[in-house]
Amino acid sequence: MKYRVLGHTDLKLSALCLGTMTYGEQNSEAEAHAQLDRAVDAGINFIDTAEMYPVPPKADTQGLTEHHIGTWLASRGHRDRLIIATKVAGPADWLSYLRDGNLHHDRVNIEAAVDQSLQRLQTDYIDIYQLHWPDRQTNYFGKLGYQAATEEQATPILETLQVLSELQRAGKIRHIGVSNETPWGVSQFLQLAEKHDLPRIVTIQNPYNLLNRTYEIGLAEISHREKCGLLAYSPMAFGTLSGKYLAGRKPDGARLTLFSRFDRYSSPQTLWATEEYVALARRQGLKPAQMALAFVTSRPFVTSNIIGATTLAQLDENIESIDISLSPEVLQEIETIHKRQPNPAP
Repeated sequence: MKYRVLGHTDLKLSALCLGTMTYGEQNSEAEAHAQLDRAVDAGINFIDTAEMYPVPPKADTQGLTEHHIGTWLASRGHRDRLIIATKVAGPADWLSYLRDGNLHHDRVNIEAAVDQSLQRLQTDYIDIYQLHWPDRQTNYFGKLGYQAATEEQATPILETLQVLSELQRAGKIRHIGVSNETPWGVSQFLQLAEKHDLPRIVTIQNPYNLLNRTYEIGLAEISHREKCGLLAYSPMAFGTLSGKYLAGRKPDGARLTLFSRFDRYSSPQTLWATEEYVALARRQGLKPAQMALAFVTSRPFVTSNIIGATTLAQLDENIESIDISLSPEVLQEIETIHKRQPNPAP
């Protein structure tokens, strides 16, 4: 395994992070424990989750992912060797069951969310506490074309940082990060932290893969200059980049087979680009999934690449991608495809 320094901290994160959003939905508690064991044995020390998980979110499963991680932590007893990240949900009319649906990044919500996550995770502290998506109306979850809100009741970013600062001083969280953020949002968090001597964000967890490289347009430079690296999620575009959905295939048990709501990667231009990337990998003697993962991990602005799997075989293949170094020829061909069809699935 390879390790990278987390921002301005002294923490070293594995370059691959174990994503867990299937725990409690597609994966049972026993399967979750087996995945966690396998990942740690391979040198992964970084685990990412969220209070909202598993996905797709439902009232009767909310919190199960953290719970399954918590029972594993309690039984294995090596909490001090691991870096655990979780997230607090933002405003969402589709989460009416979570804190009565009145979700904001304010004191009431953040304090309640932290305490509930700590209880489910069976730990005294969270290493990286993240805001799952912005409190304000902006572009995230694939939304294109910014439109200013006519009426907005978003929690001021300064207030959010002040609450997080108090939780940090109390020892409940160590570092903070944002997720699904924009360049404007990240710049505000950084500026306000410096101006008011408040905690500085150390990570940005946004989507990034061969089909969606929009992070490179505005946020990659911020990651580089501010030492606030990307935690890349969906590096395989929900498994699309493995090639398993090409030619109309719907494998049994696969995420896009089970859940029709995930249509982000099904447009004609996305399918064309996927075919090209899969064909390139096979010409070069690479597994398509591993080429897709190796590309993400190789980007200089990426601190950790969040891999996920529903089977141990998939997890093993994903972990093995850490040993793949893409040749200049492969990287050039990737750029050629990207230029012909840039960001078909933002």
